[in-house]
Amino acid sequence: MFKWFKKKDKKNEEIVEREEVVEEVDEIENLEEVEEEVEEKIDESIGIESEVEEEKEEVTEEKAPKELSLFEKLMGGLTKTRNDISNKIDGILKSYKKIDEDLFDDLEEVLVTADVGVNTTMTLIDNLRSRVKEEKVVEPNEVKELLKDEIKKLMTESNLNNKLNVEPSPAIILVVGVNGVGKKTTIGKLAHLFKKEGKKVLIAAGDTFRAAAIEQLEEWGKRAGVDVISHSEGADPAAVIFDGIQAAKARAADILICDTAGRLHNKSNLMNELNKIFRITEREYNEATKEVLLVLDATTGQNAMNQAKVFNEVANITGIALTKLDGTAKGGVIIALQSELEIPVKLVGVGEGIEDLQEFIVEDFVEAIIK
Repeated sequence: MFKWFKKKDKKNEEIVEREEVVEEVDEIENLEEVEEEVEEKIDESIGIESEVEEEKEEVTEEKAPKELSLFEKLMGGLTKTRNDISNKIDGILKSYKKIDEDLFDDLEEVLVTADVGVNTTMTLIDNLRSRVKEEKVVEPNEVKELLKDEIKKLMTESNLNNKLNVEPSPAIILVVGVNGVGKKTTIGKLAHLFKKEGKKVLIAAGDTFRAAAIEQLEEWGKRAGVDVISHSEGADPAAVIFDGIQAAKARAADILICDTAGRLHNKSNLMNELNKIFRITEREYNEATKEVLLVLDATTGQNAMNQAKVFNEVANITGIALTKLDGTAKGGVIIALQSELEIPVKLVGVGEGIEDLQEFIVEDFVEAIIK
């Protein structure tokens, strides 16, 4: 009997042990389930975090300022001119049901008031009138594209080179223009532009007569990361250009940009001064590619035309840089400058930033002023 109880106790122990093992197995399975749930939740939270990060990146990208293309900058800079020309042209064309002389007269008025110039405007309207007749155009809304085409033709018929002539190096750019048009700003931006292209640039501060002119140019030199060769105020401009040329040779500079005085009240003095600079340039740097760049203020409209005529008489102007286009509705003066004077516009300033000077492209310009 004692043995039977012993066997029974042993059986009970085995049952208890089995139950404990089952419980442990259940606990392990439960733990595994819990671990799986935890892992799923972790994965979910990681997914949510990554989604949040992606959303943050998208928001950051949206908030980050978009870098504008050159054409977008030109469009923005010519807003006032475009509003003055394009909007008025659209208004005229919508108000006419047929093409007649009154329509041409109204278009002529728009172009003249946008400082395209009387002579240039008359040529454009005459060409437009002939084109409408030849192509038998009867709908007023078709006239705008024809006008744009005629402007492009007029600005390109002389086959002018709108690119700066700085190849092969070394090159020298003589910058001329009256005081206040933005010569030093243009020089600083131009130096920055060339520096970005990997060229070694040097500036010569040849405007020695105007107070603080040298300091202003030196400040632009710092911003562009370019050295400036200068003398004291009142020094001989030609002597500064001479030293600039020697420095450019010694330092193997690709481009030397020279500022000059902007006095226009006495044409003979201006002529003598520039001639002296040109003689030194020919003698000391004859091997250099040369560009004589006239800087004009677009806000002065037809006065810019008069300045261009005067400077073209005293210097062999090879190109024009037109500044402050973003502040004027008189951007139409570009058409007159290039077609009447046959001097290529090579650079346009469309803002105050150091990046806001760009090469002039006829097609882009016409598309920007007549949309």
